[in-house]
Amino acid sequence: MTEFAIQTKQSASLRPLTVLVMLAVAASFGCWEQIDDGKWFPQMKRQPVIQAFEEVKWNDQMQGFVPPDGTVPVGGSALPDLASMDMASQDALQNPKPASLESLKNGEVVFGRYCQPCHGPLGMGDGLVAGPSPFAPNNTGPFPVVLPINGPTSMARVFSDGHLYTTISLGRGRMPNYDRIPPMERWDIVNYLREINGQGVRQ
Repeated sequence: MTEFAIQTKQSASLRPLTVLVMLAVAASFGCWEQIDDGKWFPQMKRQPVIQAFEEVKWNDQMQGFVPPDGTVPVGGSALPDLASMDMASQDALQNPKPASLESLKNGEVVFGRYCQPCHGPLGMGDGLVAGPSPFAPNNTGPFPVVLPINGPTSMARVFSDGHLYTTISLGRGRMPNYDRIPPMERWDIVNYLREINGQGVRQ
């Protein structure tokens, strides 16, 4: 057997041993915590963690992990608790969304998605699921007497922005709530209703 063949055979026999040594060295790094009690090589899993709303000791008192006083959500003030308000307070709510072209366009889109099936494309109470009514006697849907929110008999004309917003948010009578619509988009619908009723002040 040549000297080259002997060296190749010896190298091949050492490979498994080399791999084992490398694995042992790599695994040993996970043991440092046991060797020095975590003083020099602390692991990430051992660091303090504070979860949201967890009780934490601060200023010599136990206090929930809450935002600082005066903090408001990004994009606007805290939302009012509509369900706890009387009707006069609901009606007095002020519309925080300017009737910009962007708001009106979005209001039209959201209206078409959620309001049109009952109230119709123009809000005349003649949507696909609306049944016969004095306002739309030719309707054939399963829900009779859907009130118009546009036109000469529009109910939206006589109510405040706050009333319309609350009706969308909580529902009223047979109308279900649409709280799944983001609050500012509900105001877009209100702006759109004002526009199609000729009451809008576009900005």
